[in-house]
Amino acid sequence: MEEIVLQHKKNGILVLILVIASYLAIIMNFIMSRRVHPLVGFLSIIWLAFGWILLLGLKVLKPQEALVLTLFGKYIGTLKGEGFYFVNPFCQAVNPAAKTKLNQSGDVKSLFGARESVEMTSRKISLKVMTLNNARQKINDVLGNPVEIGIAVTWRVTDTAKAVFAVDNYKEYLSLMCDTALRDIVRIYPYDVAQNIDTTGDGRPDEGSLRGSSTVVAERIREQIQANVKDAGIEIIDAKITYLAYAQEIAAVMLQRQQASAIIDARKMIVDGAVGMVEMALAKLKEDDVVELDPERKAAMVSNLLVVLCGNHDAQPVVNSGSLY
Repeated sequence: MEEIVLQHKKNGILVLILVIASYLAIIMNFIMSRRVHPLVGFLSIIWLAFGWILLLGLKVLKPQEALVLTLFGKYIGTLKGEGFYFVNPFCQAVNPAAKTKLNQSGDVKSLFGARESVEMTSRKISLKVMTLNNARQKINDVLGNPVEIGIAVTWRVTDTAKAVFAVDNYKEYLSLMCDTALRDIVRIYPYDVAQNIDTTGDGRPDEGSLRGSSTVVAERIREQIQANVKDAGIEIIDAKITYLAYAQEIAAVMLQRQQASAIIDARKMIVDGAVGMVEMALAKLKEDDVVELDPERKAAMVSNLLVVLCGNHDAQPVVNSGSLY
């Protein structure tokens, strides 16, 4: 179904003035005139009884609002843009998602219970950019590790006819498609960089991960959501990962694993540096001909230097007052 934007309908002020003026004229005619023609009197009574029905066709829209109208079940068009409109009084506005409350901008529940904003229960469709923040999902990554992840999706309605008539409730539909796309993409990636994992689909291992490639992952999630909701008249502007962590049941174990990996990397760096410093010391002693060391004494010196350079605590010096040999 294609969207039909109703043009040249901003004549609500004129209709309102004419209706009020006609009522005032009829009332003044009855008051001022002593005799009224029976036909004129009958028509005046009919107008007084049913003329107010025209007021039902008056519609007021603020910026970035739309109203989808049907006449006896048939879609006749959409009002867009701010203004005071007049349409067929028997037209009915349609918005199946008017009372749907999601965790998103524009759908915040009232703090006073029954005292909800009129905007919340109206049938107007917001064309503003909105943000949907679904609940965190627990999903297994490509290695089978449970991960908790949350996303914030920025979206807006671009085709009101599709949003209203193509799906049952476009807000609930969007929320469901966000969860589905999130699961589909997260299952492709490991939480952290892992070996022999292909995340791009080209058949070659890469270094993609949820933690290290968050921008790429978020873009793929956005594209997947857009593909899912393209028939609902919704545009996905952006998607961002708002929360990412291992699930609670394995978080402690994975933290120990990360700490162990960090310790190993640090130790490796320390050992590489210590070996380089020992090589430099031996080469310098030999170059300057400071002392001649046999292989046994070189081994002892290397051992002592490595202990000093690789130890966790400061070395305690021991002074030997005797002969070296």
